[in-house]
Amino acid sequence: MATTDIEAQAARAEARRSGWRTIRRVSPYLWPAAHPWVKRRVVLALLVLFLAKVIAVGTPFFYKAAVDTLAGEAEPGMWLALGAIGLTVAYGMARLMTVGFQQLRDVIFARVGQRALRQLALETFQHIHRLSMRYHITRKTGGLSRIIERGVKGVEFLLRFLLFSIGPLILELLMIGVVLAVVFDIWYLAVVVVTIGLYIWFTFAVTEWRVKIRKEMNDQDTDANQKAIDSLLNFETVKYFGAERREADRYDGAMERYVAAALKTSYSLAFLNFGQSLLITAGLVVVMVMAAVGVQNGALTVGDFVMVNAYMIQITMPLNFLGTVYREIRQALIDMADMFNLLEQPPEVSDAENARDLKVNGGEVDLDDVVFGYDPERPILKGVSLRVGAGQTVAIVGPSGSGKSTIGRLLFRFYDVVSGALRIDGQDVRDVTQDSLHAQIGVVPQDTVLFNDTIYYNIAYGRPDASRAEIEEAARAAKIHDFIADLPQGYETTVGERGLKLSGGEKQRVGIARTLLKNPPILLLDEATSALDSETEREIQDELRAMGRGRTVITIAHRLSTVVDADRIVVLENGVIVEEGRHEELLARGGRYAAMWQRQAAEEEAA
Repeated sequence: MATTDIEAQAARAEARRSGWRTIRRVSPYLWPAAHPWVKRRVVLALLVLFLAKVIAVGTPFFYKAAVDTLAGEAEPGMWLALGAIGLTVAYGMARLMTVGFQQLRDVIFARVGQRALRQLALETFQHIHRLSMRYHITRKTGGLSRIIERGVKGVEFLLRFLLFSIGPLILELLMIGVVLAVVFDIWYLAVVVVTIGLYIWFTFAVTEWRVKIRKEMNDQDTDANQKAIDSLLNFETVKYFGAERREADRYDGAMERYVAAALKTSYSLAFLNFGQSLLITAGLVVVMVMAAVGVQNGALTVGDFVMVNAYMIQITMPLNFLGTVYREIRQALIDMADMFNLLEQPPEVSDAENARDLKVNGGEVDLDDVVFGYDPERPILKGVSLRVGAGQTVAIVGPSGSGKSTIGRLLFRFYDVVSGALRIDGQDVRDVTQDSLHAQIGVVPQDTVLFNDTIYYNIAYGRPDASRAEIEEAARAAKIHDFIADLPQGYETTVGERGLKLSGGEKQRVGIARTLLKNPPILLLDEATSALDSETEREIQDELRAMGRGRTVITIAHRLSTVVDADRIVVLENGVIVEEGRHEELLARGGRYAAMWQRQAAEEEAA
């Protein structure tokens, strides 16, 4: 056997295992132990479904009896007593009841499907927020959103069609097969079974081939979506470099590949539909010829002929639907497998089993021989020991890549240290809950990112239960209340995506107000003013100094002029502390800090 055949068989086997795993993951949403109302609705929906199928299979008998009555071939009894008009009305009522029970089934089950969709969407959303910073910086937001969107939609589809298409189709085919064998002849059943067997084989084989093409189309769709979102998020950068044409070409290239895959999907669908029609029509013609011969021989009535035709059409309709259902189920399984793979992605940082809430008494932060690297082969911090006393302001300075911002990420526990320990008031951050840790630390980053909502919402994000008076007080403390009050819509002004409608200084002040409202005992200023001009930086420095009073403050800074008032300045270089002390002490020492200060002073003077 060729290697490619072995690989293809292995891929198919893995797909089957993945499909069954996905179905097992979905089944608890259909039959949850803690929600008996869901079980009751599922059982009731199945009962209504069964009743609809019984009526559907019995309906052609009314059709046959009406034709026989009109042709004068009806035997004495109930059918003849009803008359052709009565039988026609009964036939119409039976068809109406079939549709009515099917719709009632959908109404009963709708709440089950929507509950599953909502619960799984929420679980996925919460899980994504639990995943580590490392995961998020290596994945593209557009790709994640598409995985969630397609996976959640696939859940409802799979629940509905597994329950109401495959099972009911098998039941209906069995019932029709019994009718054909008993009322007519075993050969009718044989032809129907062969036709259905060939139809199912052809449908599944072609659909398996089409699934690969559809997966390629999905991949190209995701790639195009990622490129579009990435380009729009970097709108300003695109404009700066006059790259609109370049971005359009990148997007168009991705769409070109998507269109090529979509065309393959359309062509293969046409082949599938024609092949299905050929097989089902051949079976229909053979059965109808057998029935026509029976009518000519006097063994069957004209009503039997039309009843056989009605049953074959009744078989044809769900079989035609089977191709679509199977294809969509296979696609739903692929989409859901992507989502469940995402759900099974373990968080890199998680709470310990016996994790307690962090209790902050003074806010002392202690790094004890901390070693850390984003890549194990490339350590960033190489045994850093640093103590920040309660209520102290300690600045961490140094060249780019020295590990300054990494200390902030470890403090917030976006990552865990490789060795050593990071403690707050003597409590290792790995032994406390992440929620309680995050509640005690306020962060003002270099670039404050705002939600595409109102200024009020963005400030209130620091403490959602705060009153309007508290929010306005925080805005006054951040020196932005007057600016907001002068806006036409005041606090209800929408800031735009990522806060693009505000200037850098305005965004920073909103970020400061948000953190002030949170009122944390520990404050991390991660190059909070380095993206601002000198004048705006001086203005915001006053707010930051006022904000730090009574709190433990760790300032990560690039511009040394912003940290001259710190209680202690720590110089970090190549992942180790090379100097520490007050501003005046370090200048007098004439070491690394003094050289950095002189170089920055010369640059500012030259500027």
